[in-house]
Amino acid sequence: MYITVVYMKQSTLFTKTSKQDPKDEQSINAKLLIRGGYIDKLMAGVYTYLPLGWLVLKKIENIIREEMNVIGGQEIFMPTLQPKENWEKTGRWGTMDDLYKVKDGSGREFALGPTHEEVVVPLMQNFVNSYKDLPLYAYQFQNKFRMELRAKSGMMRGREFLMKDLYSFHLDEKGLDEYYEKAKEAYFKIFKRAGIGEQTYLTLASGGSFSKYSHEFQTITPAGEDIIHICDQCRLAVNKEIIEDSPKCPECSGEFDREVKASETGNIFKLKNKYTTPFSMSVQDEKGERREVVMGCYGIGLGRLMATIVEVHNDEKGIIWPDEVEPFKIHLVSLDQNEEAEKIYNSLKEQKIEVLFDDRELSAGEKFADADLLGMPVRAVVSAKSLAAGGVEAKKRGEQETTIIGMDKIIKYFE
Repeated sequence: MYITVVYMKQSTLFTKTSKQDPKDEQSINAKLLIRGGYIDKLMAGVYTYLPLGWLVLKKIENIIREEMNVIGGQEIFMPTLQPKENWEKTGRWGTMDDLYKVKDGSGREFALGPTHEEVVVPLMQNFVNSYKDLPLYAYQFQNKFRMELRAKSGMMRGREFLMKDLYSFHLDEKGLDEYYEKAKEAYFKIFKRAGIGEQTYLTLASGGSFSKYSHEFQTITPAGEDIIHICDQCRLAVNKEIIEDSPKCPECSGEFDREVKASETGNIFKLKNKYTTPFSMSVQDEKGERREVVMGCYGIGLGRLMATIVEVHNDEKGIIWPDEVEPFKIHLVSLDQNEEAEKIYNSLKEQKIEVLFDDRELSAGEKFADADLLGMPVRAVVSAKSLAAGGVEAKKRGEQETTIIGMDKIIKYFE
C-alpha cells in the first residue's frame, strides 16, 4: 500500500558515496548513512533524506501503516503549527522544556508540535458524541519538532523528525487495557519485520510528561543512550532509571540476567483522562450518563528506527539491510558494460523486481566497495567471467559464498 516498485540506473543517481567518515559524526548510523548517500546533514539534529534514504523510510512507513491498519487505525494528517491556547489548556505551554515556540507578525504565539494530544482531542470532539462512536483509533505520520539541546547519535536524537503517532479513545479503562495489548503485539510485529525483533525488548519505564509509568521498546545496541536490565526468561526489561522500584523481573520475580545499553525505538502510554479532562471530552453512555473519555497514545520515530536498524545491521564494509526495509532488493553490477547486463536489468524491471543497476564506468573494486557500503540484500555481478561460467554471480550481503545463476533461471531466483 502506497509503495511503488522502483528501479534505477546508478549512473543517474545524483548522490555519491564517500570513503571518508564525516568529521562531525560519532555514531555508526550517521557515518554509514551519510557515506552511502542515504541522508545529508543540514545541522545538528536535522537531516535531509536523499533518494536511497527516502526509499528506506517509505518501506518502514509502509510496514508501520500495515500493522496500524490491522488493529483498526484510521490514518489522518494533523497540522504541525498548533495554537498556544490548546497548550495552555493542558498546562504544557509553560512546563514543556523542549517545546519550540514561534510568533507571527501580529504577536500571536504558536507551538511547533512535538506531539499531537493538543490537536487530536479537540479534533475528535467534533465527531464523538456518544458511546456508540467509541472506541476510535486514529494515527498519522507527521514531522515533529523538539528543542533538543543534545542533538547527537545521528538520527537517533533529532530536533526535527518523522513520527508515527497513534491515539486511541475509549469509553472506559477496560477498553483501553484491551487495545493497549493489541498495540504491544503490533509493535513487536513491526520490529520483527524491520529486522530488529530479536534485539528489541518491552521495557518498563517512567512515564515522563504523560503518565507515572509507560512501556518502551528498547533495542540492544552499543550506541544506545539507555541502560536496561533484561530478564531473558520473560523477554522483559526494566529501564535503569526505575530499577529501584523494580529490582526483580515484574513477571517472574527472578533476578535480571544482564545489563545492556539500548536505544528506545518506540513507546506506548496509557494517557487515561490526562488530556480529555482539560478539553472536557465526555460522552453519554448506555444509561444516558456523562462519562469522561480515556486515551492511549503509541509512538514510533521512523528516522530513529532507521538509524537503529543500521546500528544493529552493519559490518566493517557498510550497511546490511534486512529484507522489507532495503531500498532495492538487488544490486545488479556490470563489470564489462556488456549488453547482457542491460537485458537482465530490463527483465527484472518487467517482472517488477526492485533493482539498482550499477552501469557506471568504474573499476570492479570501486563498484564492489559501493555495493557493500550501500548494503542491498543481494549483489548480482555480470561479467565476462560470470557469463563464461553460464550466468550471473550472486552473493548475499554479509556472506562470502557466491553462486552462479544460469541465465534461464535469473528471474525465478530473484523472485
